[in-house]
Amino acid sequence: MSQADIGLIGLAVMGENLVLNMESKGFTVAVFNRTVSKVDDFLNGRGKGKKFVGAHSIEEFCKSLKRPRKVMMLVKAGKAVDDFIELLLPHLEPGDIIIDGGNSHFPDTVRRVKLVESKGLLYVGTGVSGGEEGALKGPSIMPGGSPAAWEHVKPIFQSIAAKTDKGEPCCDWVGEGGSGHFVKMVHNGIEYGDMQMICETYHLMHHGLGLSNDEMHDVFAEWNKGELDSYLIEITRDILAHKEDGRHTVDIILDTAGQKGTGKWTVVEALDHGQPLTLISEAVFARCLSAIKEERVAAAKILHPHIAQFAGDKKQFVEDLKYALYASKIVSYAQGYQLMRAAAKEYGWNLNYGGIALMWRGGCIIRSAFLGKIKEAFDKDPGLVNLLLDPFFTDAVTKAQPSWRRVISTAVNVGIPVPALGSALAYFDGYRTGRLPANLLQAQRDYFGAHTYERVDKPRGEFFHTNWTGRGGTTSSTSYVV
Repeated sequence: MSQADIGLIGLAVMGENLVLNMESKGFTVAVFNRTVSKVDDFLNGRGKGKKFVGAHSIEEFCKSLKRPRKVMMLVKAGKAVDDFIELLLPHLEPGDIIIDGGNSHFPDTVRRVKLVESKGLLYVGTGVSGGEEGALKGPSIMPGGSPAAWEHVKPIFQSIAAKTDKGEPCCDWVGEGGSGHFVKMVHNGIEYGDMQMICETYHLMHHGLGLSNDEMHDVFAEWNKGELDSYLIEITRDILAHKEDGRHTVDIILDTAGQKGTGKWTVVEALDHGQPLTLISEAVFARCLSAIKEERVAAAKILHPHIAQFAGDKKQFVEDLKYALYASKIVSYAQGYQLMRAAAKEYGWNLNYGGIALMWRGGCIIRSAFLGKIKEAFDKDPGLVNLLLDPFFTDAVTKAQPSWRRVISTAVNVGIPVPALGSALAYFDGYRTGRLPANLLQAQRDYFGAHTYERVDKPRGEFFHTNWTGRGGTTSSTSYVV
């Protein structure tokens, strides 16, 4: 008998918590897992006595769903998603909906939308952010794909999503094709940047100022009450206070960072679109540098790291750090939004930028009070070219500049690396510079490769070549834009 409102495949941490969330909102949920014993374990454990329908085969699973069937997969990105689509298709019919809630790469989602739609079905690729706790209590959900699917999944998704202080669900339709997973990818890239910048402020406080974990805990606790109020600041506060056997846990964790690829995807996509995603790129490379631990330890014996003694006002420098972090976060979001705008233009997506900020306002890893201001900026001017040009953010980075510059110069002087914070300031200075030294770069390219250049005294689009040596002749290379 068809009785379940939605079905979910994949009872790992995220899947298990998400179905408990769905059930708590009044929905009956069918569950299936490739390792079938997990279904029984769940029904006899956390799912006992609740509105779940267990299935031991794909056929049984699909038969338990109300039409149009809604099947959500929370399985490992890649081949597993394709395999389950192939298993599902024979048991579904036109109008049914397949949903991928994993961290799939958006080109894969574009391909799958076309495949599933060609069979008369609908496909949704949705980002789900918030981790284990978010899945259970309310994640940020970023769905895209077949537009006709939205009316069917909207009641469920918006019921289980996190809510803002005003009760707005942190879930809305993102757009066509792979746009939902693209927005989740950018979210993860911004997450990389935020985490790296927080780590750099921690490094400066700990090794530059000599603050203890307890003192830093107090700093982050205070920061979480103001402009920097956010999930990542909150958990950093808690991490710094956590102890095991009398020792701070953070001190016994090896300094090699892992990554699952979404940050790298964001950077590669930025390169493909010619977008200066400098801060997130540095955050990805910082993880790569951390991973060569043995090499760094060996290099330290030869290159002799020396952290100079900080001689200034520690209290003032902590205040400077707050504003440097805040301004750098603004740059990170500005760059992320630039990438989304470029992708929307390239792929023909109609993205609601204010709506995306709202989706990130609660439930997700990068949730912060700050995002409300981003939504206001795009609601006020949907065509906003760059977040830095909105009056609120222009004022914020202007006020933060003295602190920002003191932090970067101090970090350089004491010998502590700040790749993300430093790249944010470099981008800000570059973006507001009317004439950059790329004129010399173009001259160099024309000198060695006859690549041509444009002139300030001629219309854009006209290209010129100089015979720099007197031996090069007038032949020039084809002009192109990377």
